[in-house]
Amino acid sequence: MIPDYRLREISITDNKIIAAIIRKSLEDFNAVKQGTVYFEKSTDTLSEIFIHPNSAYYIIEVDGEIAGGGGFYPTEGLEEKTCELVKMYLSGKFRGLGLGQILLAHLMQKAKAKGFEKMYIETMPELTSAISLYKKNEFRFINHPLGNSGHNGCDVWMVKDLL
Repeated sequence: MIPDYRLREISITDNKIIAAIIRKSLEDFNAVKQGTVYFEKSTDTLSEIFIHPNSAYYIIEVDGEIAGGGGFYPTEGLEEKTCELVKMYLSGKFRGLGLGQILLAHLMQKAKAKGFEKMYIETMPELTSAISLYKKNEFRFINHPLGNSGHNGCDVWMVKDLL
């Protein structure tokens, strides 16, 4: 059963908690690698990144507790009308409850509302549950990275049409 939840945009007071969730998630899946968000300084200041007008980052809360978050961003080098799904992670306590699907559907809808026609994701094979979620939502594998994210530690690339 999906718990009662609330979706809201990130605020500066969320930075420390969401950074800890991101890093702990990567640790949980043995995916701590150079060239990933684990080592990016920007992971500690996400609210500052998502002030870009064509981006957004949403926090999902359950009973006032941050369960996780995710966003989209017009990463440099991507084709026009393509955004990247970025930094979508859930705390271990909240995985398997359907919240990832809710968050992903929300992000796709918000990206489409901002005029994006495609969503791209870079991930790692260790993140099997995330890859399953993306496949369920009709993301398809591609054989090369797109754009200039700088995440050379990711070697699984997927894309989805938002039309």
